[in-house]
Amino acid sequence: MNQDTAVRAQRRRAVVASMIGTSIEWYDFFLYGTAAALVFPQLFFPSSAPFAGVLAAFGTQFVGFVARPIGAAVFGHFGDRIGRKATLVATLLLMGVGTFLIGCLPGTATIGVTAAVLLTLLRIAQGIGVGGEWGGSVLMSMEWGQDRRRGLMASLPQLGVPIGLLLSTGVIRLTRDLSGDAFLAWAWRVPFLISIVLVGVGLYVRLRVVESPEFTEVRERRAVVRQPVWQVLREHPGTVLSSAFLRMSEQAPFYLFITFVLTYGTSQLKMSQDLLLGDTMIAAVVGLLCVPLFGWLSDRYGRRLVYGIGVVAVGLYAFPYFGLLDTRVPGLVLLGIVISLVLHAVQYGPQAALIAESFGTSVRYSGAGLGYHLASVIAGGPAPLIAAAILQGTGSSTWISWYIVACALASLIALLTLPSPNPIPA
Repeated sequence: MNQDTAVRAQRRRAVVASMIGTSIEWYDFFLYGTAAALVFPQLFFPSSAPFAGVLAAFGTQFVGFVARPIGAAVFGHFGDRIGRKATLVATLLLMGVGTFLIGCLPGTATIGVTAAVLLTLLRIAQGIGVGGEWGGSVLMSMEWGQDRRRGLMASLPQLGVPIGLLLSTGVIRLTRDLSGDAFLAWAWRVPFLISIVLVGVGLYVRLRVVESPEFTEVRERRAVVRQPVWQVLREHPGTVLSSAFLRMSEQAPFYLFITFVLTYGTSQLKMSQDLLLGDTMIAAVVGLLCVPLFGWLSDRYGRRLVYGIGVVAVGLYAFPYFGLLDTRVPGLVLLGIVISLVLHAVQYGPQAALIAESFGTSVRYSGAGLGYHLASVIAGGPAPLIAAAILQGTGSSTWISWYIVACALASLIALLTLPSPNPIPA
């Protein structure tokens, strides 16, 4: 095997390992979000009023988002110090074991308030795992790719989001259909327990990947940074903050589109859970095609242009989205959900390369991971809580739409202030 063939083989292996790993990680993370909307209020917060139970369930979901920047800092440090590969094995194990243990957790009826406490702790473990996962997967794929195809290569690990969403939603729905009334009693645990099998598959693939060539070069030049997290925060805090606010229009609406929609559709519109879950699965399949498409388009027309179009489109769609849902017409509801995830993909496709290219190789894992996951605290984490509170207070989706518009404006400003690619020396 000549050198070019060997490099191509290793490139394919790196991409596959990144995609499989992120798919498993996001399966685990989204599984919790779906269960928080459909199961956890009754199982872990049964004494609360229905709305209070929903808020409490989304609250435990939120702590996972708060934990994500912690995971980004911890694993970013080691990813920039010892390499991408070792950290990716650790994040996969942490997430998989945490998800499996959630499936083993007794409810409040059995162990009282301890159940909710343990659920929160395990959600924190999930958050730390995802926090370390994203940066390593994206960089492993992007740094093995060619410069002219970085947008596409970095977008491929992003496919873990629609794949994980499709798997988690599909498994939940299949389990519901097969178990019937037993779903709330015990069958909800099955999707969490089978995560351990997926982790085994992911580990097998990841252990066969060679370290990325760009980090290998940094190590050979002895240019490894001693304290990468501290260095990037001290020298380039604006880049980290711009990266975080860049995601407001992508992440906050996304968790309304895939998680809050289940609560809104069932409680406010009295629609079938199965219908909404099915629509979300169809939208996730469309996302599988759209994410790499827009990553590729960013290679041709520029990351900022493609991303900016996505930001504006999400802001303009805020009111039509709920308008389509409020019709309660199945075809229009499906259309509304599918369009929402297509517009998400317009941003999510080029986003990984857009953020990662803002940092030099020696601090890229730390800088990109922190910027990406700080958005979880200001965008994705509080979004379902904010939307649920607005709905409870107003009984209408109008101010939820305005909230989405505000997120789009924040992202547009961040996009304009994000430094040009690679401002930090490698």
